[in-house]
Amino acid sequence: MKLVEYNRLLSLLNKESDIEKLAAKTKYSKDLLLVIYSQKVVLDATKKYYKVKHLAPKCRNKWLKGMSFLKIARELEFPPVLTALLILQEDGISRKMYRKYLSNLELVKDDRLRVELEEVAANDIIYSPEGNEIQAVRGRMGEEKINKWLTEHNFEFLTEKELTDNYEKTPDFLLKKPINVRGFDVHWIESKATFGNNNELKKNLKNQLIPYRELFGSGMVIYWFGFLTPLPIIDGILIESGKFFQEWKE
Repeated sequence: MKLVEYNRLLSLLNKESDIEKLAAKTKYSKDLLLVIYSQKVVLDATKKYYKVKHLAPKCRNKWLKGMSFLKIARELEFPPVLTALLILQEDGISRKMYRKYLSNLELVKDDRLRVELEEVAANDIIYSPEGNEIQAVRGRMGEEKINKWLTEHNFEFLTEKELTDNYEKTPDFLLKKPINVRGFDVHWIESKATFGNNNELKKNLKNQLIPYRELFGSGMVIYWFGFLTPLPIIDGILIESGKFFQEWKE
């Protein structure tokens, strides 16, 4: 996808309901549009986080006077789940306990708090337990597809779980013998159930892909929902979309 088109989609995805509307008008799937919308929300939340954290005591006072977490979040134009977290942290509730409450609302004895936590979760497709599960399922599906493809082609490999005890950084799949892809030796494969925009690629290169290359040699990353084009040329790292598995020939 060209950067111009990606930016156009970003400009049209301003709320969750825009995903379905845009999918109906374009060639893009709801899954891809959700991924792009998520990237927009996360980037915006990251930029605003410390500003909102600074405002948390004032937000807590508003909440104590009766304003709901959701209304405060909409005033701040900040994700509802994160807004409620920052307010409740002012009362000494840890992030861990907050996540536990959010995933197990029956543990929340205060009626108002329980109702409002249910409300923020229902209105936050990114940071809610449901949003986290959607991302987790997407991630597992990508890894399962690669596992199946490698197995069907009789390529021997080790999984991330099998590598964890021996290496500080571990790709999803380490091949026992490299696969030749267009003259390129692939020693490892990393699955990314997201869209490879510039921020995503830069973060992945620094935190994972370059360390993998240094440990195991050249390899490949799969962005299941595509990436921005033209791609930068990165020595020893091949970037592909999910279409690779349909088009690949031995």
